[in-house]
Order: sequence, then structure tokens, then C-alpha cells
Amino acid sequence: MKFCALKFQYQVGQLYSVAEASKNETGGGEGIEVLKNEPYEKDGEKGQYTHKIYHLKSKVPAFVRMIAPEGSLVFHEKAWNAYPYCRTSKPDDFFIKIETWHKPDLGTLENVHGLDPNTWKTVEIVHIDIADRSQVEPADYKADEDPALFQSVKTKRGPLGPNWKKELANNPDCPQMCAYKLVTIKFKWWGLQSKVENFIQKQEKRIFTNFHRQLFCWIDKWIDLTMEDIRRMEDETQKELETLRNQGQVRGTSAASDE
Repeated sequence: MKFCALKFQYQVGQLYSVAEASKNETGGGEGIEVLKNEPYEKDGEKGQYTHKIYHLKSKVPAFVRMIAPEGSLVFHEKAWNAYPYCRTSKPDDFFIKIETWHKPDLGTLENVHGLDPNTWKTVEIVHIDIADRSQVEPADYKADEDPALFQSVKTKRGPLGPNWKKELANNPDCPQMCAYKLVTIKFKWWGLQSKVENFIQKQEKRIFTNFHRQLFCWIDKWIDLTMEDIRRMEDETQKELETLRNQGQVRGTSAASDE
């Protein structure tokens, strides 16, 4: 029962944070457009299906903007969220697939996605510590979204000190959750494959880091919400994103570098 309660808490926090982060990234003709957000059931799997369009012209490095055809920096994302497993794909001129398993541990499991031995050998493992400020781009840092400074009023969780993982491991009553993300990228533009794939991997790590820092620091905003509250919020956010995208200035994460 403890895991079920924790799983629900994290799921609510994740969905709340996705909605809020989407609004923070939308404005001035760019950002996120939600086409579909609906339940699905396929081959015994049940969850929530979303189809989004990302308008990202200013959020990619200059070398990509220079060669990209007009209208090509618009990406479709399809996601099947059967929590605790989630699969996301962005199939366009290049292919990005993100698969996530949420496990109640501190990142100690290996090969959670069950890759064959030869594929597993090629995987680069990147550990993200949400309390480590050195993993945050200087332009992204916000003191009110720093788990090393934040303490929840409602749950008393935080701040996370330098040894927070050891402290959690030694306290079985403290909730634990790790998102194991498998990012697969294939890029087909000859001559730029390695450079673009490396840029995308770096940006994905940046997004994962910022998002989960926010999720932790927003806990007092989502801890009391129900799934009905979340679905109602998602409907409202879908309408709000359309308004935001067509007004104001470009907002949110820009390309980390134009190299």
C-alpha cells in the first residue's frame, strides 16, 4: 500500500508539473500545442494518450536554424502514459524516442528497460541529481526551484543536502522514486548527425534536470490534488496554451549553445 500511495503522489506531481512547465515554455508564436489528450486502451495496456506539436524555431542552435527548411522546426510528439511506464516518440525527419520506467528506489537498478546485451553495452548512463546545482545551466537556475534550499510546508520534505540519497537509503519510511529514462535518437541529415544527436542528448538531460527540480519544489501545489483535479487542469491548460502561443514573447528554455 505504501508504494501505491507513493506511485499516485508522483503521478499527480508529474502531470501537474508537465502542465505548468508547458505554460512556461509557450509564448510569442512558439511553444506547445495540444491536439489530443484522451484515455487509451491497447493490448491490455491502459493509460492516457497525448499528441502535441512543439513549435521550436528559437529553441534550437543557430547551425540547425541555418540549414533547416521553412516549417521543419515543428515537431509532433505522441505519448502513451501507462504509468509507471511511459513511452514518447517524436517521428519526423529525425527520430526521438523516450521510454520511462518509474521505480521506488534511488537509481540502483540496471537495464530496467530490458535491452539485449549488445545494445546495453552501447548505452551511456547519465545520473541526474536534482539537488546538485552544478548540473543546472546558469541561465536555468532559480532559487525557488532549488531542492537544496526548498522545504515543503505541507510534507516537511527537503531541503535536500549533499548526502540526501544516503539519508533516504537509511530511512525506509522516506518515499523514494527514480525515473529511468531511455533516450533513443536517430538523425538523418548527412554531415550533422553526431553534432545534432549530441546536442539533443544534452538538451534532454537539461530538460529532465529542470523538470524534476521543479516537480520537487512545486510539491505543495500538487500534493493535495486528485486525478480528477489533474484532468480538469489539463483541459484548462490546453486552452491556455493556445492563447499563450499566439501572444506575448517567446518564453522558456532556449538553446544552451549555438556551437
